[in-house]
Amino acid sequence: MTIIFQLLLTVFVLFSFVLLVGVPVAYASPSYWNQSKPLLLAGSVLWVLLILAIGALNSFVA
Repeated sequence: MTIIFQLLLTVFVLFSFVLLVGVPVAYASPSYWNQSKPLLLAGSVLWVLLILAIGALNSFVA
């Protein structure tokens, strides 16, 4: 269970770095805004789901 938690936490950190770079780029390019909107929404939902999954797994690890 600890390995799954650590892997999920690593995925969360890496995905957060991707969003940290990708979101400002998507907002800065108005020509691609309509194409970026669904991708930003999906990325945000995935980020929240990762937070919830890490929180749930933390109760089993701790």
